[in-house]
Amino acid sequence: MIEELHFPAGCHLFGRWQEGDLEAEKRLKEIFDGTIAGDYDEVFVNNEPKHGVQASASINLFVLGVLSKFYGLNSAEAYKGDAKRYVRVSLMIRKLLGLPKLYIEWPVYAFTAEALGAVMMYPEGAPPGTDPGIPLINRDNWQDLCTPAMDGEIPKLFDDILECYQELTGLEPVLHLTAPYSLAADIYGQAELVTALSDEPEHVNELLDHLVDVVLKPWADHFFEKFPNGWLELSDASGSPFFIGPEKCRDMAIRSIRRLKDENEWGARVYDANYRGDYVTQAVKSARSSRRRSAPQKDHSTDLSFAELCDIKQDVCTDYVMRLHDDRMPLHLYYDKAIERNVPIFIGIGASQIDRNSIADLALAKEEITSLCAEYVDSIKTVANAIADNGYDVRVPPWPGAIYFEDVSANTNMEIMEIIIGTALNQGALKA
Repeated sequence: MIEELHFPAGCHLFGRWQEGDLEAEKRLKEIFDGTIAGDYDEVFVNNEPKHGVQASASINLFVLGVLSKFYGLNSAEAYKGDAKRYVRVSLMIRKLLGLPKLYIEWPVYAFTAEALGAVMMYPEGAPPGTDPGIPLINRDNWQDLCTPAMDGEIPKLFDDILECYQELTGLEPVLHLTAPYSLAADIYGQAELVTALSDEPEHVNELLDHLVDVVLKPWADHFFEKFPNGWLELSDASGSPFFIGPEKCRDMAIRSIRRLKDENEWGARVYDANYRGDYVTQAVKSARSSRRRSAPQKDHSTDLSFAELCDIKQDVCTDYVMRLHDDRMPLHLYYDKAIERNVPIFIGIGASQIDRNSIADLALAKEEITSLCAEYVDSIKTVANAIADNGYDVRVPPWPGAIYFEDVSANTNMEIMEIIIGTALNQGALKA
């Protein structure tokens, strides 16, 4: 139906568009016009291969770029103006890139806060965010925060997006919301919350529990009533070890998510896979070791080891091990942990690795990414084959594991994308 769906023709088309090729721009406009009209819905029916390494991505920035460039939509119109348009364009971009996993997502941090009434900013050509100068809640009024109306703009938008996604793909939908800690940071203020972490940790945990009880649990109840076989994905970048340290990540951010998992009948369908910065478990120990050499003193630290932190993160992402670009610990530690836990592995590609404006030497970058991706694909296959031998018999996602693009936009280098996706497609087959 569309010849550009034969990989890597779609990547080439996007690449020519990025370089200003008017014929490529015209062809993409034709494709997206037909996509929005529903002419190509049949290509979205789930037919992804189950036999080899998968590739998946967060592409909401790419969707914004397409809708802005071709249809003159601003950020609010692109993301909120038409749920079916957003879903169809999202799915077509994935198909054109050669991504078989038809996942759907949106600007999760902004939208979750907006549903609560936060003052928003919708910059031209950029995704939305909360206004940092006008926090929604403070130390005195946080307990007044109420459950968002499920027929309000954002919850209704999510329902419409997920209903369309399920209708087009036949796949179970994933509701994407902000995890308690990151939600608190967005509506309370990042700096204020970091100060409270040190000065009033009990207050922080009370706030997080309030967000669980008043915001996230009712929203999840609503979602699972409509989609009982769906999933709830939480994102918690601000609660990562990189930002608040491993112990506070465990005792506050992850603790609050555990309540959702442990206290609800749908808890097994809740996960959070974006805690980043595992290297801090080593960096902190190295710094303290250096100080001890210069000034011996008794160390009462309760720093977590990498293995302990990995296990704690797996408490809220039980079905696979995730290694993100900013984790920076050796890859073998993650695939060893995946084999130990008898689950697949996902491996992240950071936005800076694929951004056109961040690559100084394209030839060198292509050489490096080719080698890196071969290692990633081999690692995913090693884990998948090992756990299959150990009795793992689940043959739906996350099986058999995936390379995950953490952010793909209209500024992503298409030659780099082609190398990574091509490596997964061409070298990712598992043993029979």
